[in-house]
Amino acid sequence: MARGVLIALLVAVCGVVLGLLWLWLAPRIPMVSDGQAVYLKDTEGEEAIGADGWFALLAAVLGVVTAALVFWRFRRGGVAVVLGLAVGGVAASVIGWRVGVWLGPPTDIVAHAKAVGPKKVFDGPLELRAKSALVAWPAAAMLVHLCLTSAFGPRDPEPVPPPAAGPWGPPPPPPPVAH
Repeated sequence: MARGVLIALLVAVCGVVLGLLWLWLAPRIPMVSDGQAVYLKDTEGEEAIGADGWFALLAAVLGVVTAALVFWRFRRGGVAVVLGLAVGGVAASVIGWRVGVWLGPPTDIVAHAKAVGPKKVFDGPLELRAKSALVAWPAAAMLVHLCLTSAFGPRDPEPVPPPAAGPWGPPPPPPPVAH
């Protein structure tokens, strides 16, 4: 149980890396104000969807990396290890999301537009619109851990087959051992 909690905490801390990478790599959403309202500079832009896609992609890659590291370190596995990896992945995704939003452009668009001035282009806030991207990390981690365990995990010993029956029936039982 303690091993699972340790894994969950270590994986959750990796969420800060996700948030920083997302902030660095996600496309910016250009916005402009006319003094009365705030608009997207390019109404057909795909930057908002791109930000969600980058989050999901980065989370999945980090899920693969953490699953491989956890498998490498704790090859015997167990339920606690798998639960720690899954819970830590969800926590890391939430932490990464919040770090990216917190360190990104201001979320108060109206105040930001007033500070920049009318007809000036500014970056909109970094948002995660597709909340389903929060499960990319744990889903990738679980899939990779399962594959690694099935391919390289410890095996149970093969059962010894019963002796084959000869033409005269089954062999006699072994004689009792005297002590």
